[in-house]
Amino acid sequence: MGPHPAVAAIRLAVRRVLHDVLTEHRTEHQQPAPPTAPDAHTPLVLVACSGGADSMALASALAFEARKLPVRAGGITVDHGLQDGSDTRAAEVAERMTALGLTPSEAVTVTVGREGGPEAAARDARYAALDAAAERHGAAAVLLGHTRDDQAETVLLGLARGSGIRSLSGMAAVSGTTRRYRRPFLQLDRQTVRKACVAQELAVWDDPHNTDPAYTRSRLRHEGLPALEKALGKGVVEALARTAQLSRDDADALDTWAADAETAVRDEAGALECAKLFGLPPAVRRRVLRRAVIAEGAPAGSLFARHIEEVDRLITGWRGQGTINLPGRVEARRQGGRLVIRQG
Repeated sequence: MGPHPAVAAIRLAVRRVLHDVLTEHRTEHQQPAPPTAPDAHTPLVLVACSGGADSMALASALAFEARKLPVRAGGITVDHGLQDGSDTRAAEVAERMTALGLTPSEAVTVTVGREGGPEAAARDARYAALDAAAERHGAAAVLLGHTRDDQAETVLLGLARGSGIRSLSGMAAVSGTTRRYRRPFLQLDRQTVRKACVAQELAVWDDPHNTDPAYTRSRLRHEGLPALEKALGKGVVEALARTAQLSRDDADALDTWAADAETAVRDEAGALECAKLFGLPPAVRRRVLRRAVIAEGAPAGSLFARHIEEVDRLITGWRGQGTINLPGRVEARRQGGRLVIRQG
């Protein structure tokens, strides 16, 4: 008799990601096909585990699949220090990961700032800690437990921000500058993942922040999405996840187009020519402008659609307007048919 269908589903999802990591590792290091048993030279894959159902299911699947592959498996849990007893809970999560067979298994404490609001600040601190842990241990990848439901919530949050097609593309299955972060469960719904925990009798912890109406994502999860499903019927989550993938494909294509067009709209001295920029489709032109502004030092996370729209008006609605101030002390102005972007 095989495993519970939900357990089989999470294991298959993780197995596919581990095979991808192994293939990339062999290609990078120009190694032949590895032996069946791991050694010190095989890639280390970490799971980011909060102790909740999604990440505990992911940790269990990683531990199970890694035993059958030349992969070393470990786990990291991040203590944000935002609740009483969080350090004790983090230590318990690390112990649970050790019991699953994950080595190393460690708890990392972070200090959460205030920039961007509580959710964004906690996320920034968490990813900084995961990056540091991956570097410290030389990990080839870090697995994250985001599900299809999380993807749907992310798409709706992006829609509410009105930030364009990239914000509708949600979370990528593979992300990070070194393809560090992998999300095996993006095609699985939250209910399947939770069933896998029950079937394996995994102890899980439900973060009270997930039900706290003070947090935007919590309100969306417990009020917004149920209301949408009531009005539109079941299948909303799946449709939003599908929208994310289609949007990501479109956004990637436009980004490639913009990267190719960037050279063509510059003169011999490398300055951006307004007439050539005007001839580009708006979606491509704005991407060229965004890339140029970031290249001069504007932080990508602080650069919003309204900033790029202001710069775009120097091209499409030129009325002699003055210098535009952008995040990171970057300035943009039109001068002699050229668009000048530089730090002030």
